[in-house]
Amino acid sequence: MNFQHYIYLVSEHINNKRGVPLSRLLTYQDTDHATNEAIMNEVNQNYVNNHVHPNWSQIIFGHIHCCFLLANGDYIYAYKEQANCVGMLSKALATMKEENWMVPVICVMARDLRLLAIAADIQNGHKNSGKSRDGLYIPNEYLEKAAEPLMSMFRAVANDCRTTMEKSKRIAMMNLVNQLFKIYFRVNKLHLCKPLIRALDNANIMTYFTKAQKVTYFYYLGMKHMFDSDYKNADKMLSFSFANCHSSSRKNKRLVLIFLIPVKMLLGVMPTQKLLEKYNLMPFAPVTQAVKEGNLNALDNALETYSDFFWKYGIYLILDKLKIIAYRNVFKKVCLILKTHQVPIESFRHVLQFLRNENVSIEEVNCILANLIYEGKIKGYISLAHQKLVISKQNPFPPLTQLS
Repeated sequence: MNFQHYIYLVSEHINNKRGVPLSRLLTYQDTDHATNEAIMNEVNQNYVNNHVHPNWSQIIFGHIHCCFLLANGDYIYAYKEQANCVGMLSKALATMKEENWMVPVICVMARDLRLLAIAADIQNGHKNSGKSRDGLYIPNEYLEKAAEPLMSMFRAVANDCRTTMEKSKRIAMMNLVNQLFKIYFRVNKLHLCKPLIRALDNANIMTYFTKAQKVTYFYYLGMKHMFDSDYKNADKMLSFSFANCHSSSRKNKRLVLIFLIPVKMLLGVMPTQKLLEKYNLMPFAPVTQAVKEGNLNALDNALETYSDFFWKYGIYLILDKLKIIAYRNVFKKVCLILKTHQVPIESFRHVLQFLRNENVSIEEVNCILANLIYEGKIKGYISLAHQKLVISKQNPFPPLTQLS
C-alpha cells in the first residue's frame, strides 16, 4: 500500500461508505498502514486536501503524522497529535448532523487517545525520573489531559437529539463513557464519573448497547458503588459483569472477582475454596477462613500477609471491614456455648479481650452488638438495664451463604 492508495481507500469509505472501514484506516494499531514507510515518505497535505472531504482532510493528515511519530518512538508528540485529531473530529461532528456512520471511528480514536496518553506518561516518567510535581514531572499528566478532548466528543454525540437510535451518534456514548471511566479510575478522580452516569441514565438508551459495553460499564460502576460503600448496588453491577463476561475471558472474570468477592463477603456471602482455586485468588482464602471462624488475629495476619495484593487493587480497607462479620461469628460461638437467649455482655467482652490481647470496654462491645443488630446479622436487642444481649429464640444468627 502506498500513500495514494491509502488516500483512495479513505475517500472511498467517506464518500461511498464501502471498502476498508475508516475505523481501521484511522487507528495506529492497523499494521497495514500505520507502520508503512511508503505512506509516511510520500505524504502530501495538498494531495490529502484535494482528495478527501474537508471534514476529514486535517484528521487524515494528523493521523499519518501521529503514526510517523510513533514509528520514531516519540509517544509524547504522538499523543498530542492524536488529541488534536480527536478535537477536530469533535468539531466536525457538529456539521455532520444527519449522519452516524462514523461511530466506529469515534470509538477507535477515543481508545487510541487513552492508550497513547498512557504511553506518553510512561515516556515522560523516564525522561523526568526523580522529579516531582514541584519540578517538571507530573504523574499521569497526559492521561488527565486526555479526558478533555474525550469529554468534548462525548458532548458532541450526546447532543444528537434524533429519537431513532440506529441513526443517532448517541450510540457511541457508552464507549466514550467507558474510556473516560478508565481514565478517572486510573487518576483517582472517581467523582468525575457522576455526570457521565447521570447523562447515560437520562438518555435511557441502555438497551441499545452491546453486552461487551455493558460488562465494562457495570464493572466500573460496580467499583464506584463499592468505594462509595453502596455494597448492594456494587453487588448487582459486578455480578452482572461477572455473569456476562465471555467465558473465555478468564483474566477479565478474575479481575471482576477481585472486587466482587469483598463486596459479597461484606454482604455475608463467602467464596468457596473451589472458586478461589479456579481463578487463582488464594490470598482471599485465609481471609475467608478467619472470618468464618471469627478469628480476629488470623484475619489481621491474613490482611497483613497479602497486603501488597490487596493494596494494589484498593480493597485492603474494604476487607478490613470484614471484622464486623468476624465479630458476628465470635458472638455466635459464645451464645452456643452458654446455651441461653439472654447472654451477658460481659461474656463477649472477656472473649474479645482474649482474642485481641488488649482491654475492651463494655461500651465498645455494645457498639459492636448494635451494629450487628442493625445490619441484620444478629436478631435480638440489647438490654442496657441488665447488660445482656437478648437474642431471638428462632434463627438468631442468619446463616452466611456461599458464592459458587
